[in-house]
Amino acid sequence: MNKIELLAPAGDLKRLKIAAMYGADAIYIGGQQFSLRSRASNFSLKDIQEGVAFASQYGTKIHVTVNMLPHEDDFEGLREYVEALADAGVHAVIVASPSIAVFVKKHVPQLEVHISTQHSTTNSSAIRFWKEQGMDRVVLARECTLEQIIDTAAHAVLPVEVFIHGGMCISYSGRCVLSNHMTNRDANRGGCAQSCRWKYAVYENGTPIHDENDLFSMSSKDLQAAAYIPKLIDAGVASLKIEGRMKSSYYIATVVHAYRMLIDEYYSKGSLNDERIAFYEEEIAKAENRPTGPGFYLGLPKPQDQLYGVNGAGVTQEYIADVIAYDSEEKVATLRVRNHFYPDIDAEIFGPHTEATRFHIGDVFDMENQKLEVLNQPMQLVKIHSDFLLEPNAMIRRIYDRTGRNVY
Repeated sequence: MNKIELLAPAGDLKRLKIAAMYGADAIYIGGQQFSLRSRASNFSLKDIQEGVAFASQYGTKIHVTVNMLPHEDDFEGLREYVEALADAGVHAVIVASPSIAVFVKKHVPQLEVHISTQHSTTNSSAIRFWKEQGMDRVVLARECTLEQIIDTAAHAVLPVEVFIHGGMCISYSGRCVLSNHMTNRDANRGGCAQSCRWKYAVYENGTPIHDENDLFSMSSKDLQAAAYIPKLIDAGVASLKIEGRMKSSYYIATVVHAYRMLIDEYYSKGSLNDERIAFYEEEIAKAENRPTGPGFYLGLPKPQDQLYGVNGAGVTQEYIADVIAYDSEEKVATLRVRNHFYPDIDAEIFGPHTEATRFHIGDVFDMENQKLEVLNQPMQLVKIHSDFLLEPNAMIRRIYDRTGRNVY
């Protein structure tokens, strides 16, 4: 049995490189045409070529979203675009429209076609249909329960991909028209305004029923499925997908790193106890900027599991620096400042080959060896002494508890 794939998002070339370095087996990106995340930076064909070349050094495949639901006048340039993707070395395209899926298979058969979650595939019969159309993989609807995923994977005739982390659209399988109604921006053609995340005053028969101090949001909590990874692996699921092409480099590094370690440990040991699952959940939480829940994995979510703002979690970290270089002879690391901090603090470092480790930052110097009293210039290069090897491309953060109190 092949090892399960960890599939990560990237909104630009920098984040693609981070995802590859931190352990993604495959990365999905959006080009500048036919994609649903028009507000992400997105990739030019030149960027895609560079991304494929970089990812190949890590054995990482690149998938490109071609997942808009096109209107009659949206097809111009499609053939040239997908041919260019194939020439660039892209492994697969993720498609929501049957017309685009069949078109790609007919004209560019060397590209794998993966059927998007937007197609609401919820059973093995639907997967059999896509097999008959020549498709290569199906991304199950996010509304499937864990039990349904296991049963579907057992009878599937194509590899099955499932979401394990990230944003959950409030509309079924992402097919939302709220953005169209509120802003005239078509969510299914790349223009989602995320109107569900706005704050709303709620009235019943003209009487306000909302809390003035906590206005209503339709937005759902993000998905976090770390506890279910062992069962998904045992079920023969082919790929575990992280949502978040618009997330930061730090978010992607943190989430990919944690799930990579979890998956590898399960394959190595054959089991994970509750303590180890809790450890990985805490690692994943260090990326959070939104509260999380189990999504539909345990069945239809209750309000406390689903609604944003109900039993919300606080931020548990502050990303303060990147490691640029480490001189092992001088034991001096060069850092790039990302957020305000002071010298003489305890912090935590994690990197592509570094588990999260607590260490001490003592005196900090600028590149002219002038001692600094405060680090408050983002992107400034500074130097610190460290007997502990600080891996290049690693990230440094401060850790807080759920109340915002500094832990280290």
